[in-house]
Amino acid sequence: MNTNKQLSLITQRRQRGPVELPVDAAPRLPAMTGVRAVVFDVYGTLFSSGVGDISLATEENRDAAIRGVLTENGLEIAASASSLRFDEALHAVIHRHQDKRRAEGIEYPEVDIRAVWADFIRELAASGQIGPGAPAEIDTLVIDYETRVNPTQPMPGLADLLAQLRTRGLVLSIISNAQFYTPLLFEAFLGKSIDALGFCPKCNTWSYAELEGKPSQRLYQLAAERLQAHHGLEPQDCLYIGNDMRNDIWPAQALGFRTALFAGDRLSLRRRAEHPAGKDVRPDAEIIELVQILQLISPAGGS
Repeated sequence: MNTNKQLSLITQRRQRGPVELPVDAAPRLPAMTGVRAVVFDVYGTLFSSGVGDISLATEENRDAAIRGVLTENGLEIAASASSLRFDEALHAVIHRHQDKRRAEGIEYPEVDIRAVWADFIRELAASGQIGPGAPAEIDTLVIDYETRVNPTQPMPGLADLLAQLRTRGLVLSIISNAQFYTPLLFEAFLGKSIDALGFCPKCNTWSYAELEGKPSQRLYQLAAERLQAHHGLEPQDCLYIGNDMRNDIWPAQALGFRTALFAGDRLSLRRRAEHPAGKDVRPDAEIIELVQILQLISPAGGS
């Protein structure tokens, strides 16, 4: 895997412009004691993204982006494919992978996007839509596409926040809809691997690794079990931060986590007023800057 190239794609195509507050941003910062771990969502919470989420969450017209990825990575598009919508073909493969998981009883199926793209490229070649060639490895194709359609940037104050949480001795972890490339955001923008930044590698819970996505409570249950096994923590010892009432706050509260809604990015804030999570669930706190997490928790992380 050409990690240097992939990191370069992430930084060169970063999201431009400042992170903007939603019009209804209003912090609510009650004091919390006994917090021993801070658990984060990634997209829309730690990193702002062009679509406000991981790119699989939307099905906008991205035919031009896929054509660019193919041709710039050594794959010639056949003349007969001039009318083909490559993005629709890709979405069809994604749906097929999701349907397989649904048939296995998974309510909120996730895919491993590398397997999706491998099938996608094989099918294009088999049908003559692309010519023979020596394309870049699948990982690089995927990241090339993702950075075109969903540029990202760190939320303001992210590096300083993580450093201060580490100094306080808090356990750091993640529960996120994500793909294999998501951890690379930390290295690309903060200059350190996710492990070096203090996140517990045995506790992080990624949707693509479980092939199940939010708002499935199973992800939160797995995270709770890992935090207990490796750090002796119960859900009430953990503060979960996310930007989506349905995907983040609702299932986290159901498992007993304390919660804070991150309302600091107009692109990503999801109050979900039409959903029971938006009407019937109230997060323990609401923040509009990541640094406000430090105001929520006691200086020693609780005792």
